[in-house]
Amino acid sequence: MNIEEKAAAVVAALEDIKASDITVLDTKPLTSLFERVIIASADSSRQTKALAGSVKDKMRELGEAVLGSEGEESGEWVLVDLGDIVVHIMHPAVRAHYNLEELWDVRTR
Repeated sequence: MNIEEKAAAVVAALEDIKASDITVLDTKPLTSLFERVIIASADSSRQTKALAGSVKDKMRELGEAVLGSEGEESGEWVLVDLGDIVVHIMHPAVRAHYNLEELWDVRTR
């Protein structure tokens, strides 16, 4: 599966659980650690956990590796590591505070 197909599958998994404000950033020019950062917002801790579960389930269903996840205990910010894609699922206030789009968007450089 190429990176575009994989990113599209992640976005579809997020949309299935009604994530909002989904952003896909191409980070390949900035780091060799991963190629995409996908950021999505969730309205509650329960939804962040459900979104992370949906992403992990979809990737495993497609035969892709899920290297790990962090933050599911609190649910305010859950990170899912897919190797070449890192998914951040955040409450809107947390997302606004950390502003990852500005950090990883090559257009701001």
